[in-house]
Amino acid sequence: MTRTPKSVIIVGGGISGLSTAFALLEQAAKADAPVTCTILDAAPTWGGKILTHRVGQLVMEAGPDSFLSQKPWAMDLCRRLGMTDQLINTNPIEKKASVLWGSQLHELPEGLVTFTPTQLGPFFRSGLLSWMDLARMGCDVLIPPRRSTDDESLAAFFRRRFGRHACERVMEPLMAGIYAGDAEQMSLRATFPRFYELEQAHGSVIRGMMAARRARARQGSGGRPAHTMFVTLRNGLGDLVTVLAGHIQKAGGILKAGVQAEAVRVRSHQAGRWMYDVICTDGTALSAEALVLATPAYVSAELVRPLSPLAAGLMDMIPYASTATISLIYPADAVGNRLQGFGFVVPRIEGRDLIAATWTSRKWPHRAPPQEVSVRCYLGGVGREAILQCDDEALAHCVREELAAIVGLQATPHYVEVNRWHRAMPQYTIGHLGRLAQLEAALSRFGGLGITGAGYRGVGIPDCIRDGTEMAAQTLRYLQTTMA
Repeated sequence: MTRTPKSVIIVGGGISGLSTAFALLEQAAKADAPVTCTILDAAPTWGGKILTHRVGQLVMEAGPDSFLSQKPWAMDLCRRLGMTDQLINTNPIEKKASVLWGSQLHELPEGLVTFTPTQLGPFFRSGLLSWMDLARMGCDVLIPPRRSTDDESLAAFFRRRFGRHACERVMEPLMAGIYAGDAEQMSLRATFPRFYELEQAHGSVIRGMMAARRARARQGSGGRPAHTMFVTLRNGLGDLVTVLAGHIQKAGGILKAGVQAEAVRVRSHQAGRWMYDVICTDGTALSAEALVLATPAYVSAELVRPLSPLAAGLMDMIPYASTATISLIYPADAVGNRLQGFGFVVPRIEGRDLIAATWTSRKWPHRAPPQEVSVRCYLGGVGREAILQCDDEALAHCVREELAAIVGLQATPHYVEVNRWHRAMPQYTIGHLGRLAQLEAALSRFGGLGITGAGYRGVGIPDCIRDGTEMAAQTLRYLQTTMA
């Protein structure tokens, strides 16, 4: 007996929406549960912030340029898509990163970006902190853990455990830079829960890291890891989107680019079951038994407002920051040896417009031909967005002045590309997890309605893939209850 397929609509074709569709179709096939899946996106292309531009031999990322290999979900997706052979590591030689302090760049120890430094000597010799500051950091092993159940900001946590200078000069630029946010406002538990867990389990972050290191040593490393901390694809992350979309279509998924969802209506066709009608700006309407919103929270808020004003209000409380990336291409002979390592981050206390700079072609092989050097700079973020009111020429001039002042790079780039990301970086402010629980409760009465995306449970590519995969499993479980 042929069963009528259950229908799903996914609004949003970024990595979260595409991952949800891919996982849903894959899981449904394994469960022998017939499902149709339609994905809508207002943009003419897929991938959201994942956008690769190729100009001649140049490979430039307009959005993210890599993902963490230590979070397995992106690596696993590449394996399932048959893209493992396209993964590339960062340059094994030029692998240091720096932080700007007092108009000088200071090298950071390897691994500090995920707070797992492999050696402390370079950290002590960096010149970022005095011996008194280092002693204050060491007091982490003596300070009792905070037992309050209230959320805490990243800045408050780092000041409490390691002191003000370590927070301002090291922790804040690294951690806040990931979110383009303000560490004074960012929720510790929503952004870096590992720090909270180490403190609670071991009474000290340092003791917790030492315990984890001993545990890894007992398990044995099995040799050097196959991948560096950050990895990317040989020809850019845009290939991940292209291949992922292709697999979705091969599995029967319907991709509708350039179609914007204008409104959502819900109707009950039987007790406890819903039908979702998605009205699009092109005048068409689609109906499905399950609906996943994979759009930014402020977009999803407008769609769910008629269904649940409370849920919409909670989504409205998730702020977003705007940023810009500026890629500059220089003749290699004009750059010389001025650019060392992978680049640098800038603490907020420095008062500069520049958030960070990456020496792209030094960090990633094949990003530029040998006679050229590719540099990428970052502007904007919470409290630094005023600069984004300038036109593209002014933004390029700004970063060129910053590079001249910081690393002495006076050369004129022969190619410049500015990419603006308006309200693109969700901010997990203090209390985020509590509000998220309230949001999920507010939507729980609508069976088959789900939300996913960077605005909720993780901003990185692996986090979005994980959340989309889990949303697919949740949606399929719901549909299977309606198949009986």
